[in-house]
Amino acid sequence: MAQNSIRTHLIVVTHSGELDATQIPTEVASRVTHIIVDRASGDLTAVTETTLNLLSHGSQMRPGAVRTGSAGTGEAFGEPHGEPSSFSQRQNQRRLDVPVASGVPPLAEGRNSSSSASVTDNSDSDAKGDGGIAPIAERYRTRTPALRQMLERLEVAARHDVTILLIGETGAGKTHLARLIHESSPRRHEPLLTVACGAISGELIESELFGHVKGAFTSAHADKDGKFLAAGRGTILLDEIDVLTPEQQVKLLRVIEKGLFEPVGSNRTLQVQARIIAASNLELQPLVEQGRFRPDLYYRLNTLCFNIPPLRKRLPDIEPLARYFVHYHAQKHGIEVVEISDDFIDCLVGYPWPGNVREMENAIRSAVIYSNGGKLTVETLPPNIVSGAAGPANDPSVASFFGARKGTSLGNRIELTEKDIIEQALLNNSFSRTKTARQLGISRVTLYNKMKKYGMMPAN
Repeated sequence: MAQNSIRTHLIVVTHSGELDATQIPTEVASRVTHIIVDRASGDLTAVTETTLNLLSHGSQMRPGAVRTGSAGTGEAFGEPHGEPSSFSQRQNQRRLDVPVASGVPPLAEGRNSSSSASVTDNSDSDAKGDGGIAPIAERYRTRTPALRQMLERLEVAARHDVTILLIGETGAGKTHLARLIHESSPRRHEPLLTVACGAISGELIESELFGHVKGAFTSAHADKDGKFLAAGRGTILLDEIDVLTPEQQVKLLRVIEKGLFEPVGSNRTLQVQARIIAASNLELQPLVEQGRFRPDLYYRLNTLCFNIPPLRKRLPDIEPLARYFVHYHAQKHGIEVVEISDDFIDCLVGYPWPGNVREMENAIRSAVIYSNGGKLTVETLPPNIVSGAAGPANDPSVASFFGARKGTSLGNRIELTEKDIIEQALLNNSFSRTKTARQLGISRVTLYNKMKKYGMMPAN
């Protein structure tokens, strides 16, 4: 980063020690008055003067304090500069992510590495895109070649003012990817708003998106601006667009093509200035064929459509993602993890993850909390992960992940080999080794050894 793009009077501190001001870009420093360092995670957050005052109430935060001592105090650092009032009003106390060191380490390499290793900043090693932001493929944390290629194409689209469609299962990272797109775009200093269409009742979606005027419907007691207006020149993520009614789809198509809309109950036409990112956990083409999604909207969105593969199809990413989450949650909860066993990783790789990255993070958070003596083993994972009893997913590959077969009669069962008997028992007991061993009348250790002998353990 060029030296002339730095505000050298800003100093922040994280768990890794003092970060010098060369890590704070001018475009960030000129728009904020304070940097807050989270005590637990070391995350940096830029806040307005108004927000800082709210956070400081009853705490040890001191506006304008410059700290040059030890890390991780949870205080605010930096010198106030400029006039914060207009910025505070515009952002309405909105917290902004700072694109600098986050206090979370890069992906750990190899097995049995300690997740309590010191925090490092790899911001200088990443290839920077426009505005000093690392490419999306680097920030998305993937080693899957096909996904990296897709993210490189997405990087190009992100820099242009075009509508983007993201398709991916629940928990695959659509919201996270939308944020990376926003941060890579020329609009990155403007708001990013998310509308979860599936969480809003059908009759209220239009009000949420377009706003309404007083008296438009029974509970409309006052005028209200919708998200399209609130987003300003920023970005708006419309998640689960597949739930929109045909009438709502027509209005969305008009917004995308002409940038125009009317608040509910009003004939006043307003202009949309925000960029739109649409997302769905369902493929839209089958919905078009079923008459549930308008073809014209589909073809308009499908021009720049990016499919996020589920975690079970990103096997190279599972171990590094797991180590990342172990480190993050160990640091967040103040737990020292000294060892990650091979069977812990094997179990993660062998599970189909219908809930994708979100499910993995939740499982690892639980494992870290229940770790014994700082060691992560299979026993620290939730039972359903160990047994392989995956929940529902909208992809048939989950159901066939373990190559499940239907049961056989007692007569046919006699003819099965030992391997087949064990496999069938595992299926009957939802892959619980304890229950399977009990059913077969053998110890859990014996079952483990036989599974290992017949190559029935999860693949590396």
